[in-house]
Amino acid sequence: MMPAGVAENPPSRMFAAMAGEMPKLLNDASFEFKVIGERTAAIKCDRTSILELCRQLRDRYAFEHLSLISAVDLLDKFQLVYHLASYQNHCLLEIRIDVPRDDPKVKSITPLWGGANWHERETYDLMGIVFEGHPDLRRILLPQDYKYFPLRKDFKMED
Repeated sequence: MMPAGVAENPPSRMFAAMAGEMPKLLNDASFEFKVIGERTAAIKCDRTSILELCRQLRDRYAFEHLSLISAVDLLDKFQLVYHLASYQNHCLLEIRIDVPRDDPKVKSITPLWGGANWHERETYDLMGIVFEGHPDLRRILLPQDYKYFPLRKDFKMED
């Protein structure tokens, strides 16, 4: 027997609705949506859309769990990767946003999922990406007075 909500909202139908509705809701010309598997999809959007995108995903499509935020240093820019899960609809979603190296800032999603607090702090600590609106953005692993971001590809230890 299928859990409540699954039969009425199978991922393929939900993914089709998301692909059609989200670019309009966000007014984001760079929005890309791709189905990766039967229950997995990926979104790429502009960094200015992340908070509203996540709010819509949580409220309209029941993505109730944020499992990961990580950052990738692509040398010319950073890329943030968010992993969301909808237990109600039995599907996963990956979101990627590009963040410029010369302005490494993005809105915090901590107001939507409290668990984002720790992920954003770790990403700030190791990569130097600032999450605007974060309630307590400070280092979580390294000393508070440490000047560097050790997971950046240009990181070099001082002598």
